[in-house]
Amino acid sequence: MSLSILVKSTFKAALFLLIAQISFGQSKFISKTWVSDQGDGTYKNPVLHADYSDPDAIRVGDDYYLTASSFNCIPGLPILHSKDLVNWKLINYALKKQEPEELYSSPQHGKGVWAPSIIFYKGEYRIYYPDPDFGVFMVKAKDPAGDWEKPVLVLPGKGIIDPSSFWDEDGKAYLAIAWAGSRAGVNSLLTVFPMNADGTKVTAEGTHVFDGHKNHHTVEGPKFYKRNGYYYLFAPAGGVATGWQLVLRSKNIYGPYEEQVVMDQGKTNINGPHQGALLQTQTKEDWFLHFQDKGPYGRVLHLQPVKWVNNWPVIGEDLDGDGKGEPVHSHVKPNVAKVYPVSTPPENDEFNGDKLGLQWQWHANSRLQWSAQIRNSGHLRLFAFSTPKDAVNLWPVPNLLLQKFPAPDFTATTKVTFTTEWDVWQTKKAGLLIMGNDYAYLSVTKNEKGYQVNQVVCKNALEGQTETVVETRSLETATVYMRVQVKAPLAECQFSYSEDGVNFKPIGVIFKAVQDKWIGAKIGIFSTSSPEVRTGGYADFDWFRLQ
Repeated sequence: MSLSILVKSTFKAALFLLIAQISFGQSKFISKTWVSDQGDGTYKNPVLHADYSDPDAIRVGDDYYLTASSFNCIPGLPILHSKDLVNWKLINYALKKQEPEELYSSPQHGKGVWAPSIIFYKGEYRIYYPDPDFGVFMVKAKDPAGDWEKPVLVLPGKGIIDPSSFWDEDGKAYLAIAWAGSRAGVNSLLTVFPMNADGTKVTAEGTHVFDGHKNHHTVEGPKFYKRNGYYYLFAPAGGVATGWQLVLRSKNIYGPYEEQVVMDQGKTNINGPHQGALLQTQTKEDWFLHFQDKGPYGRVLHLQPVKWVNNWPVIGEDLDGDGKGEPVHSHVKPNVAKVYPVSTPPENDEFNGDKLGLQWQWHANSRLQWSAQIRNSGHLRLFAFSTPKDAVNLWPVPNLLLQKFPAPDFTATTKVTFTTEWDVWQTKKAGLLIMGNDYAYLSVTKNEKGYQVNQVVCKNALEGQTETVVETRSLETATVYMRVQVKAPLAECQFSYSEDGVNFKPIGVIFKAVQDKWIGAKIGIFSTSSPEVRTGGYADFDWFRLQ
């Protein structure tokens, strides 16, 4: 960031600082773990240090809306809202149930909603999203914070991913897609299909418009734009963790397309940088949202400035003058004509209402009988729901209530009271969970001697490995405070517990969190029972807090 930019922004920075200070002082909803807005007119990347992979975003008037991949987690297709591209609120989900409902009633790790795209067309918000096993679906709504209609299958087929819709000035509609080699047998191709005027159905065979096998392997995630008479496809290539941002342009929607790499990692530590969305502010500034793969922390959201040189975008900062940008770590915030307060997605939940906070997702289509949150009860009750009969660990268990890692370093604490109802020793449990391909948790159980707290670890859960109880300690009562501290850069997790909420005792081993299949590690709570025992038992969680 140049000195001249900083000088020019001094007055605006002072205003930002004042508003940010007011916001921090008055709002209990501001994250205590990660805030991108620096309060001085600048921001730091990531703007969201959370797993919002494959982001796409639009501006409608003074409002920005973003959606992202959700895979098997439900509710799916998160809807985030911002006024300035830095401060984001999670306001809704477009997908309450994943289809086919019966299939997704059990966890389908790595399947479900892959990279979606969002568009505003003729007064409607639309999201086109792929399920790589079924095809491209579309959901729409008049109000992004309201109810979204049921999905419509626009393009059936296996291995069709990363759709981006586009309406030309003549009213003709198109859909650009990529291919998943695991299902389609081919990848590194971008294809354009014509759609009907309503955008509800593909009307003819697609046309391959770019083949990346020679120089841009694993090209995917196309996003359609039009500017100065050129059709543009923004498409990352080279792989999620190691790739670069490619841009293609043509005067004809079906090509041939010229190509140019417009951003790569360069000398930064921001690897990828991967798939995203081009946006223009009300003041005609251009910006690019994309993600960076950070392993157990998921695919976190970055914001980059964009400038245009000879009708080619340069994303980030071109420090060496080679025409390619590299990501910025911090920058002056976008000029959106007004100053807005700091906001962040929710993390804590006091469970005082009758609905869960929007940060929570289940690992499959939810069932009403998994939980009860009675208004003014002051707790969330998770019932000791039976695990699948053939389950040897938590990998196939759907009723895990989880949220994204919010920052590199954070501490999560919850208070739980456990009730077995029937004395079936150690077949029912509840606790605090770090979930991924490997996972670990603290659980409270009961046997003939009373209550215990246990640290449990499972390695290679996706391969059917069993759990190991690392350490068990006795409790005086059925109420216990559970805590886990997560530390960067390796996402090392130290569990501890307390019986008075003040004095916490470390337990077990330090566990290194790992990602799930295509998503980062998640943190949350659970209550389960062995399938062969009598129904009953529950865990009352008073609150869940991160700092």
